[in-house]
Amino acid sequence: MTVTFPPGFLWGAATSAYQVEGSLDADGRGRSVWDEFAARPGAVEGGGDGSRACDSYRRWPEDVDLVSELGLRAYRFSVAWSRVVPEGRGRVETRGLDHYERFVDALLERGVEPVLTLNHWDMPQALMADGGWAGRSSVDAFAEYADAVAERLGDRVTWWVTQNEPWIVALLGYQLGLHAPGVADLGASVAASHHVLLGHGAAADAIKAHAPAARTGCALSLFPCDPATGSAEDAAAAWGSDGYVNRWYLDPLAGRGYPDDTRAHYERALGRSLDDVVRPGDEDRIGGRQDWIGVNYYTRRVMAAAPAGPGRPFPWRVVGPSGDVRRTDEGWEIVPDALRDLLLRLHREHPGTPLMITENGGVFGDAPTHDGRVHDVRRTDLLLGHLRAVHEAMAGGAPVVGYLHWSLLDNFEWSLGYRPRFGLVHVDYPTGRRTVKDSGRVYAEIARTGTLPDAPPAVAPFG
Repeated sequence: MTVTFPPGFLWGAATSAYQVEGSLDADGRGRSVWDEFAARPGAVEGGGDGSRACDSYRRWPEDVDLVSELGLRAYRFSVAWSRVVPEGRGRVETRGLDHYERFVDALLERGVEPVLTLNHWDMPQALMADGGWAGRSSVDAFAEYADAVAERLGDRVTWWVTQNEPWIVALLGYQLGLHAPGVADLGASVAASHHVLLGHGAAADAIKAHAPAARTGCALSLFPCDPATGSAEDAAAAWGSDGYVNRWYLDPLAGRGYPDDTRAHYERALGRSLDDVVRPGDEDRIGGRQDWIGVNYYTRRVMAAAPAGPGRPFPWRVVGPSGDVRRTDEGWEIVPDALRDLLLRLHREHPGTPLMITENGGVFGDAPTHDGRVHDVRRTDLLLGHLRAVHEAMAGGAPVVGYLHWSLLDNFEWSLGYRPRFGLVHVDYPTGRRTVKDSGRVYAEIARTGTLPDAPPAVAPFG
């Protein structure tokens, strides 16, 4: 059966500033939490950092041309907070804004819709003096930054992502310490999760003050949580995990406030009330400012009941799927059906709210072969499987408006360094040379026709 997407569907790809830009000392950029974190011995696999990355701060015209040559209609990128407000508060660096203005204009000249992310994890290091996202002053700092960007670009950008993956910020940045700023404290993590959402509300208000027609949302890392067995205990574990990962963010953004069960889990683990963190009126400042939901989907969580105790603050654990399953090179289970079910769930629980896949992809280490091309068959298969799942969800009524593949380019993958490759385009890091992979060629044809091939196609040379 031919699978065809509607006209106007936004076919695109995504990157983030710290992962691709490099040029960390250019145009008055301030130091970010990732600069500081990557300098710690052992913090990043292989000892890498974002000082060069894909060199996209200098080579951005080449990347914009790539987006255009692939026939993509949307490009998600992030503005580096440290380039705009180098000290976190106060002085605005116009050279940084000038760069992003040129970038946005170049996209628009090529008919590409900018999808602008304000915070993709690279908070100015100066804000750590008050705890970073664990400190409440971060909300006002973020609002000031959003105001500066929206004042400059609000007349040209429609789609705004205020925050990227609030759960990952809280979990890896403040609970486990595996990402910048490297804090390992559950209480700080809860505070960070709340302040990131308050920041969304404040930023959305600032954006709308300059651009009333702007469409604001968060890009949420959503993980369907399935029980490992049919037992009532594992079902409860899966529901608890869903609250921790998904509902803690989805519910307040939708104006429903924080879920009571998840709040109870946090208060039990911390041994205290959250009233000092979630203050009266806070939930009203978060809700009602979500014009669409950004869905970052990679895999699911398979959950089992487990007693809470030292090292495990909640009564569940991730056990993974049983049996032999398809996986990416990073070991993540490939489950397109879970994306379909997730989109249908969002349609049921948030009726009428547009959905956009703001990230989806997988790690596959294919490199150029004897013919100079990258034959990444497994990425192509993952792409087609997930796009079929998106189409099935749309056939079931889910209002999906676009799909942004992660990533346009192989890039700096945070604490995993440069080993994992997510790109539709291979990057040779020593030279910066870009090579469109076979998956990129297939995706370009899908974007051109709006139709999925019945089987992975033979790929013609690109360019």
